[in-house]
Amino acid sequence: MWAWLLVAGLVPVGIGAAAVASRRLRSLGREIQVERVRESFFLQRERLEARFLDAAAATGKPRGLRWQACEFGREVAFARERRTGQFAALVGVTIQFEAIEGGDMEGLPAVHNLRNASAVFFFQKGQWLTSGKAIFNLNPAEALEHFRNQYEPVVPRE
Repeated sequence: MWAWLLVAGLVPVGIGAAAVASRRLRSLGREIQVERVRESFFLQRERLEARFLDAAAATGKPRGLRWQACEFGREVAFARERRTGQFAALVGVTIQFEAIEGGDMEGLPAVHNLRNASAVFFFQKGQWLTSGKAIFNLNPAEALEHFRNQYEPVVPRE
């Protein structure tokens, strides 16, 4: 009889311990995944920067302007898309444009002003990619705040 009471008492304790251990393992797995994704970005950063400039120039945006130069800053903010869980990286950039000859922007003095933006990169199927999307007038932290309903910041483990 005592054995049954002992078993009846230990089973819930064992289930509770397994649930706690499972949560901790999942949390550790997410932390490892975040670190792997971040490390992958930094290892590929130079290539990604070149791809960003090529992709951004190919979009034809802003209309009437040609991408002349893009200087990448050191600031990188990592986030996860709330809906899909996909990782994103935002990098602060300073962009210089020139007017396309014969276009609407030709002759406007503001064309040569440097523009601040955040370059957007995304992690898909095990690799970092970019479509050349830039979020103008917002640094990475500001962009994450502005799009807080879409992205949640991914803070590295200290």
